[in-house]
Amino acid sequence: MKVVAILPARMGASRFPGKPLHKILGIPMIGHCYFRTQMASGINETYVATCDQEIANYVSSIGGKVVMTSLKHNRASDRTAEAMNKIESESGEIDVIIMVQGDEPLILPENITATIHHFENPNVEVVNIMSRLHTRQQFEDKNNVKVVVNKDMDALYFSREPIPSLWKGMEHVPMYMQVGVIAFRRNALIRFNNTPETSLEKIESVDMNRVLETGGRIRMVLSDTITIGVDTPQEADAVASLLKNDPLYLEYSKA
Repeated sequence: MKVVAILPARMGASRFPGKPLHKILGIPMIGHCYFRTQMASGINETYVATCDQEIANYVSSIGGKVVMTSLKHNRASDRTAEAMNKIESESGEIDVIIMVQGDEPLILPENITATIHHFENPNVEVVNIMSRLHTRQQFEDKNNVKVVVNKDMDALYFSREPIPSLWKGMEHVPMYMQVGVIAFRRNALIRFNNTPETSLEKIESVDMNRVLETGGRIRMVLSDTITIGVDTPQEADAVASLLKNDPLYLEYSKA
């Protein structure tokens, strides 16, 4: 099985412009994501997909592979699909594409690898990592995309609102947050990219709702590690505090 990781990144993020090159402990955020993704076993190649030359220049400077993509993409998944097409035109068909968001600087390589074995099940087409939220503030933060799942750990719905409801209190409420690591079978990503944006996707600003609204399934994989999808400078500072003694950071920062 040929597995490729693609990290979509752009400078024009509305909530935190320029965040891929925002330095955390001296390394741009996209650098942390790239180095950590490269450490994941089971991946054949890792690429950064971007429309910005500044990002491309940095990735090239650390020996990374870059795919230049259109300026028009609003969704990371659309940018990833374009990059997949360009990669395949040069190196042949890919079986599984793992999209790793360029704002997940705490992601663990084993979490990325954990998505791969689920594709041994022919009925699984999309796999997404999720983590636990531990406080009401985290649960109500609209920057955190919440997800509820069924008994098979397939996603039922994604929302920026706190779901399920806390109206009976927090005890026993499963508070899960989507993590920006999503793996697709090739045909599932092509189908996704050829499907127009759906109403709930637009309302929630969560592209995985497009899969659910059109009858697809997303297998969720729970990680108990701390992850922070960085949307603000304050969250970048929180990441820096956690990275100081992180063994992976200590390894790649010395390279």
